[in-house]
Amino acid sequence: MIYGTALTPELQRIKDEIEAHARGYGLDFFETIFEMIDYKQINEIASYGGFPTRYPHWRFGMEYDRLSKSYQFGLHKIYEMVINNDPCYAYLLSSNNLVDHKIVMAHVFAHCDFFKCNMYFAETDRKMMDEMANHSTRVRGYMDKYGITVVEDFIDICLSIENLIDYYATSAKDALKEEDRSDTEDTTTKVYRIKSKGYMDKYINPADFLKQQKERIEKKRERSKKTPPEPVKDVLHFLQEQAPLETWQRDVLSIIREESYYFSPQGQTKIMNEGWASYWHAKIMTQKALRDSEVVDFADHHSGTVYMRPGSLNPYKLGLELLRDIEERWDKGQFGKDWDECDNYKAKNNWDKKLMIGRQKIFEVRKLYNDVTFIDTFLTPEFAKKFKLFTFDANKRTGQWEISSREFQAIKDKMLFSLTNYGQPFIAVEDANFKNRSELLLNHRHEGFDLKISESRRTMEGVYKIWKRPVNVKTIVQGENKILIYDGKEHTEEKWD
Repeated sequence: MIYGTALTPELQRIKDEIEAHARGYGLDFFETIFEMIDYKQINEIASYGGFPTRYPHWRFGMEYDRLSKSYQFGLHKIYEMVINNDPCYAYLLSSNNLVDHKIVMAHVFAHCDFFKCNMYFAETDRKMMDEMANHSTRVRGYMDKYGITVVEDFIDICLSIENLIDYYATSAKDALKEEDRSDTEDTTTKVYRIKSKGYMDKYINPADFLKQQKERIEKKRERSKKTPPEPVKDVLHFLQEQAPLETWQRDVLSIIREESYYFSPQGQTKIMNEGWASYWHAKIMTQKALRDSEVVDFADHHSGTVYMRPGSLNPYKLGLELLRDIEERWDKGQFGKDWDECDNYKAKNNWDKKLMIGRQKIFEVRKLYNDVTFIDTFLTPEFAKKFKLFTFDANKRTGQWEISSREFQAIKDKMLFSLTNYGQPFIAVEDANFKNRSELLLNHRHEGFDLKISESRRTMEGVYKIWKRPVNVKTIVQGENKILIYDGKEHTEEKWD
């Protein structure tokens, strides 16, 4: 499957050399196929999310136009692109110099290792390049049958709600398993009594205990009358199964959902994935592949990749430095009960048990963690202080952004909140027959921040076009319990108890 040109003999030799170095360090990856393309081709492939076989839609053309203008104005340059697939496909920019190609190849092999070995990618479709082509064939067939405008308009609707999936399910199939488990919970209607002798019964089965049992049963009976019986996090799947759609529309919605789940792990592991790739391209280049004459060019490229300007968070830099910090701490034994309980600054500063298990540890981290658990487990006060991390907020009086805190817990909490659920609000289907009028009730799990009203309204409009009945969202707005309502004509709201 060639979209560009094959590597030159020199680049093929370099590729084989760097691949050998990568495997020598213990990286494990699928066969990786590199193709050489120019900046127009790489912008085109990037606009399709890395899949040139993807279904046609105006959004991809708009993204191509944005990328092309950004490249022409010198605002960005795509050095490489790699696809989670078996085999992995990677694209090299033909205008790069030889050192850039070396760095990119080392970077790509580390990405491929992460795709193959990280548990959050374990359920992703490893033949997604072929599956995308299959999606394209189906969509083009619907366009031929029903018209380009009709199909594109429906795709627009689906894309406006493509984030309404369960980001903590590792795949679309895994999300369905979660729904199945919720439907097979114990629904017994018998009050449970602990076996006892008659004279002890009032002590073993007190009235309060039996009352709680009855209340639990009543709640289950009420839930069983609802559709769905339990809240469903995968809103797209619920709409796909329950909304009044034509057959082709269900299929298109299933395509959007499947692709959303495919890309989901990439969003959940951005910091780790880019940090892992940056760690290894630096290691391979500085210890194995770099020539003396290439040092300056390498330093220029690498510093540009990991540079983090004030007030921003570069995932390449944060992931790289956290991995290096973990490796150093586990090499020196700076973890565990003794380390945590030590309050002697001098002893901590000179702490070195020479365990030398840092490399083993970062391979374990690469396998088991996503960005949220990575930050939650390994971000330390010492790290935050060393890299001068802080939180900032807008000053309502001056209208300017200012540092709000340098406290470690505040920094960590804000970082975790921005990463949890891929930075998306928690939305679930609560009732498909709300008010006994076939209205849809969605529940927003409030996490301390209100929904952005303008964005929530656009989402509700998209859901309405699929459900074709009023859409309600239960949430909290400025401390008050509210239900946001869209009936197809206007947005209103009302209070709920």
